[in-house]
Amino acid sequence: MTAAPARGPETAAAPRALGQVAALSWRSLVGTSRQPATWAPGLFFPFMLAAVYSSQFSKAVDLPGFPFPDITFLDYVLIAAVVQGVSFGAISGGTNLALDIESGFMDRLLSAPVSRPAILVGRLGGAMGYAVVQATLLLVVFTIMGADIAGGIPSALAVLVVAALLALALGSLASAIALRSGSQEVVQSVFPLVFVLIFVSSAFFPVSLMEGWYGEIAAKNPITWVVDPTRRLVVVGFDAGDAAEAVAITAGLAAAALAVAFLQLRRRVAAP
Repeated sequence: MTAAPARGPETAAAPRALGQVAALSWRSLVGTSRQPATWAPGLFFPFMLAAVYSSQFSKAVDLPGFPFPDITFLDYVLIAAVVQGVSFGAISGGTNLALDIESGFMDRLLSAPVSRPAILVGRLGGAMGYAVVQATLLLVVFTIMGADIAGGIPSALAVLVVAALLALALGSLASAIALRSGSQEVVQSVFPLVFVLIFVSSAFFPVSLMEGWYGEIAAKNPITWVVDPTRRLVVVGFDAGDAAEAVAITAGLAAAALAVAFLQLRRRVAAP
């Protein structure tokens, strides 16, 4: 009989780290669900702005040069609502990480046999999971309100993937700031900047109808790069090229932000 090879520390490390990520992600999701002040704005404000914009700008779809003349403005702002809602949740994840630092919980994790990357990835995993739940709810409610998802289920699934990756990107940015500053207030001060970034994009109005410096900034805004192909999936129909473009751009932004977050994590762990 041949004895089975013993599992060394390296072999057992990967499953243990995955278990830690799962546990910390679940803690993040449960913690968020227990704080209505954290998740309620991410639902209230997108619905409120969608209702106001679809009412006030319902005739905008009839303007010469509007890129999607055969839709309602509610269809147009659906993706804007998803992006706005995801941004609320992602920044809140960074705020909660800063709270862990302030309360000493992260110090306890660092003194325990916990994988260092799992501390960050677990928090980001919770943000991504929340983004998927939030985006799903927004899509369902918008559909009930009369919005039409032309691409059906394939387009809806693509939107959920983009939402998760966008949460990873913004959550990584917020986490990097939390790890650098260790302050909830500093992380929260970033949200107005993200809020402005969303408005100075194609989220609520097409760039083709913008003029001057506003239009130039919106055209170069990364949010516009994410929103435009994702919106086409919803208002035009599912297209593999648009789906690949939306996912690739969002994944690239997420990878860059994640690299910055890991750099800040290494600095905090190495700090005396």
